[in-house]
Amino acid sequence: MMPWEQIDSVFLDMDGTLLDLNFDNHFWQEFVPRRYSESRGLPLEEAKRLLEPRFKAMEGRIEWYCLDYWSAALELDVAGLKTEIAGLIAVLPHVTDFLDAARRRGKRLVLVTNAHPKALGIKLEKTCLHEFFDAIVSSHAFGVPKEDDAFWGKLQAVEPFAPARTAMIDDSLPVLRSARRYGIRHLYAIRRPDSRQAPRVVDEFAAVDDLRGLLPRA
Repeated sequence: MMPWEQIDSVFLDMDGTLLDLNFDNHFWQEFVPRRYSESRGLPLEEAKRLLEPRFKAMEGRIEWYCLDYWSAALELDVAGLKTEIAGLIAVLPHVTDFLDAARRRGKRLVLVTNAHPKALGIKLEKTCLHEFFDAIVSSHAFGVPKEDDAFWGKLQAVEPFAPARTAMIDDSLPVLRSARRYGIRHLYAIRRPDSRQAPRVVDEFAAVDDLRGLLPRA
């Protein structure tokens, strides 16, 4: 159980925590390679083979999350492609129940995401989740992703918080490790960020399949 009485601020990731990661997995693993193959006149499997190491090389860097970077690198309108399949964007189970509960208890809710502002706009327009939050922060404003230890000091400058009285909920273990190094005390991992995949085994942090596992008891 999350010790609600010991928490003032709740930081939440977006993709894989609030939103079903199936959208992004399908987008980068299937849709982008398909459009790349069409634009280059390549077989789909050849396009996937070429793109996989390029994607892998950018993991953990701000470029991995930057739609402008990939639009230039792949010569595709990546933001436009996201809009094309925006119908696949879905909120994970029990998200609004959790956000409602946090607001009723007077917690400061902050969306802390690596999503590029263009992707963030598409997803918030689709889901209207922005209505629940006191603040929304994209790591692109700082030039470093949440995995980078420098991120948290930059966040502290614009969103003052007491690490010992802050909860961070994220599906990314590297992000949670970085938050732990900064001193954020209450850390929770999402075991099932993609509804189409089985829950992961997470031993390093307290973990729940979805946000229902962190709801306060009645």
